[in-house]
Amino acid sequence: MSFNRKQARLKIIQKGVLAMLPLNLAVLPWGILCGSLSIQRGFSVLEALLMPILVFAGAVQLVVIELINDNTPLATILFTALIISSRHFLYGLALRDKLKNLPFKWRGSLGFLLTDELFALSGDQKAYQGNLQLVYAISAGGSFYLCWLLWNIIGIVAGSYLPDLTSIGLDFAIAVTFIALVIPSITNVAMLVTVVVAGCLSVLFKLFNWELGLVIASLIAMYCGYITANKQAKTPIMKNNKDIP
Repeated sequence: MSFNRKQARLKIIQKGVLAMLPLNLAVLPWGILCGSLSIQRGFSVLEALLMPILVFAGAVQLVVIELINDNTPLATILFTALIISSRHFLYGLALRDKLKNLPFKWRGSLGFLLTDELFALSGDQKAYQGNLQLVYAISAGGSFYLCWLLWNIIGIVAGSYLPDLTSIGLDFAIAVTFIALVIPSITNVAMLVTVVVAGCLSVLFKLFNWELGLVIASLIAMYCGYITANKQAKTPIMKNNKDIP
């Protein structure tokens, strides 16, 4: 019986790693960019390694590296990192009911590994239900963490020999990764409205150079999606009421 359990665990670990593999490969240019940029901006090898090990957030890493290079005050750096990472608070709220009864070792591990990519794999209603599903999530998130660290290490080595990789458009990998995450999640009109509004407003606010434009665009888009979902939910009820004589 224990042998069968061990086999089941190994199989679910393999399944989690394979499920995350396309995203692990998709962020390869992004990780290399983060690692090389930190070296080219004057970070030591140890400092460059600590960024992916402790921060584990690509967008935050890129922005913080540039802010530190520009001698930006610590308070500004922390506030900027908080704003960029604020979506993870929403991820946590979305998964709260599934994780609240778990021991801290599971909640802490999943909380650290909860990236955009792992959240994208959490849409199934059965996600995190049962030990095997938890092992699946940990293995998927853990493989992404290890690959992200590996890509950063390659970037750290490359940063000493190659020119600034931002000049060859390698940062476009960031946009490609998020497009790959967002498109499959558009399964209803409310999601479509949210994505379209967020995309249009973020571009508009960028043209006006609004520092918090992305956050404002996200909040407005979520509100529009919420209104659309409510109207969709009420429409069948209104139709049924009209059929009653």
